[in-house]
Amino acid sequence: MHKKNYQTEMGTICYWCNDWKPGRSTLVFLPGLTADHHLFDRQIRFFESEYNILVWDAPGHGSSRPFRLHFSLMDKACWLHEILEKEGVNRSVLIGQSMGGYVAQCYLEQFPGTVSGFLSIDSAPLKRPYITKAELWLLKKAGFMYRCYPWKRLRIDGPRGCSETRYGQRLMRYFMASYTKEEYCRLAGWGFRILAEAIEADLPYQIDCPVCLVCGEKDKAGSAKRYNKKWAETEGIRIIWIKHAGHNSNTDNPDRVNKIIQRCVRNWTK
Repeated sequence: MHKKNYQTEMGTICYWCNDWKPGRSTLVFLPGLTADHHLFDRQIRFFESEYNILVWDAPGHGSSRPFRLHFSLMDKACWLHEILEKEGVNRSVLIGQSMGGYVAQCYLEQFPGTVSGFLSIDSAPLKRPYITKAELWLLKKAGFMYRCYPWKRLRIDGPRGCSETRYGQRLMRYFMASYTKEEYCRLAGWGFRILAEAIEADLPYQIDCPVCLVCGEKDKAGSAKRYNKKWAETEGIRIIWIKHAGHNSNTDNPDRVNKIIQRCVRNWTK
């Protein structure tokens, strides 16, 4: 994987690509809040010989720091689109975990007709009717709540809340160790705030490409399981539950998730 940079007025976004070959489909991996590109290490190893791959450290995350936290989810989607244009990608498959799935939905809202498929991993819908007023209020208060949590305890409970496996929890501890408490709380608080704002915008967030929902059977992050059930039922979207997996199901059961991605991508890019 080759590290590349994209400069914005708020900071530099770092992303990685493998050795791209003409004619191959492009998979774009979008990590969740506070995670970096290593969240998808086991997916990248599995797919790098078959597809062109791009994965980023989202603005304010990992190597994409320092970065001013004065952007929206739509801004992130626009920057992603500019990066894909820079790399000459006309159509791609978006694979977003948690916050990465929200970025993908904003991308689909702003750039219809440019995506071959969308695979949501432990994410949720951005459409306003799915979210209660109380849940929106809590999203906006997340930064304050994180600051009230002892840092030592947060670094123990956070990984346990995201993952059911040693590997997944170790990875989350690695991500958290790269931040100070204030930096982590500020980033998490900003992420949940812009998520709430994207929901309150009450946009259509229509998905104009094939889509598949993936969710861990033991996902304990907020109301993710309830959101996914309702999303699938309301819009007739296929949902696949991942056994022995929590919120980061692609790290908890990578073999199962990789096979799902492989089957979906092959069907979507025939």
